This record gives sequence, structure tokens and C-alpha cells, in this order.
Amino acid sequence: MTHKIFLFLISFGISVGLPIYAASYKADVLKLSSNEVGVSNLRNKRYCEVLYGERSFLTLVVKVFSTEGLNDCPQDAWQTITKKTIAYSYKTSFVRLNGPRYWMIDGLRSTGGTVNRERESFGGIEMNLRATIKVELLQQFQELWGTEFYRSTIVHRNTTWIYKAGSPVYELVSPSGEQYVMQSYAQIVNPKLLMDDLPSLEQQLQLPKGWSYRTRLLKEDLNLIANGTAYVIQDNLLNSYQRQ
Repeated sequence: MTHKIFLFLISFGISVGLPIYAASYKADVLKLSSNEVGVSNLRNKRYCEVLYGERSFLTLVVKVFSTEGLNDCPQDAWQTITKKTIAYSYKTSFVRLNGPRYWMIDGLRSTGGTVNRERESFGGIEMNLRATIKVELLQQFQELWGTEFYRSTIVHRNTTWIYKAGSPVYELVSPSGEQYVMQSYAQIVNPKLLMDDLPSLEQQLQLPKGWSYRTRLLKEDLNLIANGTAYVIQDNLLNSYQRQ
């Protein structure tokens, strides 16, 4: 399973899991309507995900489990989890560990999706099932093409990422001028990466020719709206960004 398919899976899984977020993170949840939920106070909140699945004929069926709403993915327990033990326990051929990650959005609005009450414990860390994703063979082949990083992937979701005025944002700018705003940073490639490191992150990035990284302080709220489609990329440290 390539990085590109992995990016598609985790981005889709995140979008499905967002409508309900736990008070254990000190995030504020507001039900806006029967099918819309708003969440605030998310910046620098930590979460982890476990993905596992099997092929069913020509389709890869993957379950996405997340600590969102349950705990902050304790590091002592997380570091004991391995792909090998999960593959053995669940008799599965596909396993990916996604995390730890930290939100860099201040809040969100999301429509559709509900919390699935199916729960598993991985290495003593409780996680809820956030999504079951089916990737057809054609899509698997499509995701094999191109370079692994700094390449846009289409994610189908209905979300609004909210960045508050006065907050810093961290952006990648493509050679054609497209702007991608960081939605989460990861401690996967660099386990010591912290939010305080983000202003000088360019020193750790392997930017392709023509790409640039920048930070700026917002003078007014920034809302990144995905009405069915979001364009997401990752840098070489597996930090995630959505196109503005």
C-alpha cells in the first residue's frame, strides 16, 4: 500500500470522524442543526488513528479507528503498538498507524456522518470506529501514480476548517500560486516536532523546485470550505495541508 493511498484513507477517515469531538480534549461542541456540528478549541489537540483492512475481491475495505473523543493517545501506550501485532490480532493483511497528530485548526463545522459506537482497544488505547472505507481497484491504481509528497489528493467531505483572527497559519505555496494551509502536524517522521517549531519548519522540509513555505498572522478569520471536495497534500514530514 503506497503513501498516496494511505493519505487518501486517513484524510477521508478524519473527515468522517469529525462531527463529534470529546470534552476530554477540552474542545467545545455545538450542535448547529440536525445534521451540522461545530467544534472549537481544537488547536494543538493530539490524536492517533489505527487503520486495518482486507481485500474483498478487487476492493480494499479498511476500518479507521481514532482516539478522537476518548483520550489524547498516551505516548507510553502508543509506542507499544506495532503493525505486526495488529495484523496478527485481527487476521488482516493491511495495517497503518497514523499518529501522533496535532490539529492546527481552531475549529470546524461539519455536516453528515455520525459517531459509530463500535470500539476497540489497541495496546490499551481506546479508539472508536470512525469510518469504513472501500477503495476500488481503479482508484488504487490511480493513487499509485505520481510522487509521494507535495501532490494533491482529492478527498470527498463537507467541512469548514476555521482559523481564528490573531492565530498563526502555516502554508505551502505551489509553483502555480496555489496555497495550502496546514490542518495538522505529525510526530511520525520527526517524533520531536512541536508547534513551536512550525515557524521555522522550512529548514526541515524537502521542498520541490518552485514550492515555498511561509507563516503569517491572520488579521481576520479564515474559513476553508469543502463542499463535497477538498484538496489535501502532505509534506515530507507527513504534515497535512488543505488547499485554500
